[in-house]
Amino acid sequence: MRSFDLSPLYRQTVGFDRVFGMLDSLGNFDGAAQSYPPYNIERTGENAYRVTMAVAGFGDEDLSIEAKENTLTVKGEKKDQSEGEESNVLYRGIAARSFERRFQLADHVEVRGASLENGLLHIELVREIPEAMKPRTIAINGNAKKQVEAKVAA
Repeated sequence: MRSFDLSPLYRQTVGFDRVFGMLDSLGNFDGAAQSYPPYNIERTGENAYRVTMAVAGFGDEDLSIEAKENTLTVKGEKKDQSEGEESNVLYRGIAARSFERRFQLADHVEVRGASLENGLLHIELVREIPEAMKPRTIAINGNAKKQVEAKVAA
């Protein structure tokens, strides 16, 4: 009973197709395939976030980050080290397998930068809501005319 039929909801809603698509994809979740590399998502300010991924063994040249249409994609592909360098590894416990991790970003979330230090990839995100979409106060103008009584000085 892991499958839910959301098709009746599609008929009665407009503009929520992305939300239902995300719910559908939760049913296809394979925990084993999605566990590498481990990551954290933290809030660093009111509209600022940071995604931190543990990418031990990967360098700048092995990683690529792409932001496209509300999706942040991080790919890691280790270059073959056997070229020109003879290696005699007795035990390999540090995973260096290729990966691709996707994050769905909310509307108006932008990637500000990324840094790699001590085996951790930090991706800085900021949510910037356009001025036209921010809440604003509307003044109420009444149609009633104000009458001011003038007192005559004696």
